[in-house]
Amino acid sequence: MADCVLVEKSEGVAIITMNRPAQLNAMSQQLSAELHDAVTRLSADDDVGCLVITGAGTKAFSAGGDIHEQREDDRRYTQAELDARNAVRARGSYEISACPKPTIGMMNGLAYGGAAVLASSLDMRIGCEHSSFRFLAAAYGRINSTWTLPNQVGWPIAKELLFSGRVVEAEEAQRIGLLNHLVPCAELRAKTMWLATMIAKNRRESVMGVKQLLLQDLGCSLEEQWSNERHYTLNVARGAKAEAAFPEFIARKGRP
Repeated sequence: MADCVLVEKSEGVAIITMNRPAQLNAMSQQLSAELHDAVTRLSADDDVGCLVITGAGTKAFSAGGDIHEQREDDRRYTQAELDARNAVRARGSYEISACPKPTIGMMNGLAYGGAAVLASSLDMRIGCEHSSFRFLAAAYGRINSTWTLPNQVGWPIAKELLFSGRVVEAEEAQRIGLLNHLVPCAELRAKTMWLATMIAKNRRESVMGVKQLLLQDLGCSLEEQWSNERHYTLNVARGAKAEAAFPEFIARKGRP
């Protein structure tokens, strides 16, 4: 099986590419595990000062969770088994966000659902005209991004995007702070590397210290915010299973 995540290093920057272009880089269990492993390994690499996460191809950063896999898992596993698998995956999502080194999303295309969660958990995002975001959990009978999005765009905008599930196109994303920079797609990698290498050339202990203090100084710690969301979705409003969450997608058999 081909690697779901590719890694390259250049000038103190590690570029991590989600590599399922035929599936719009949908985040399967394997891809999520490989992404977490890559971030963990590169966080401990003294040659790396900044991590960049992107998607293969030109259409999608990632279309979000792999709905077909979720549907099969719902049939294959008991609820207790699903909870255990999802707990590992959710913890991995938190640990990527809490990575001690700076992280940049190179937003080469759409980031919907779980991919929007991932993008909003990163420190910065650089986008192009193909970049778009959609925080879809409420439309699917689920809850997420309560511990990531408000820290990026503020409460009023976060509420609008989480309540509505509407598409956020590139220009609006930049205006509200979801994108730090917006450039033509032909310049996306160069702009991202410009920022990433600048960060990587600074003193690691200082950059990592700034990130640690910024996270520590939030009203609640990032982990407390993440934990509150996990508790609510497990014990108060459990997320819908794939069959109930994505009936239109399933009826289309994955076609756009």
